[in-house]
Amino acid sequence: MHYMPMTWLIIAILLGVFEAMTVDLVAIWFAIGALAAILPAAVGAPFWVQLVVFLAVGLLTLALTRPMVKRVLHVKKTNTNADRVIGMVGIVTVPIDNVAGTGRVLANGLDWAARTDDGAPVEAQERVLIKAIEGVTLIVERVG
Repeated sequence: MHYMPMTWLIIAILLGVFEAMTVDLVAIWFAIGALAAILPAAVGAPFWVQLVVFLAVGLLTLALTRPMVKRVLHVKKTNTNADRVIGMVGIVTVPIDNVAGTGRVLANGLDWAARTDDGAPVEAQERVLIKAIEGVTLIVERVG
């Protein structure tokens, strides 16, 4: 079992690479657990002991540090120019019918696909309030 310390090192590196490709802050804690498992592996401890050390250290570091790290490394949403139309009033240019999948609205000088939030159809030339954007489609409601 002289290869086990190297195996745990490879696992730690792979978990570190996986963490670098994601932003979930999960794999890094188990990479630390894998590094900790190198010690019992190096002294010839049975595999189950190495596995317990790996899991215990990984779960413990996850439980103790993840909430703090999430607070410090908060990821904030960056609004796009498209988000500016939310809250604006637009004019229906093609009647909106959610069932048929049709509807266009002119808002902020741009032509958008549109659907109503409540499923009610809206005729052309009516005014609508833009409530949200889903993909490239405006979610609107008729303005009284």
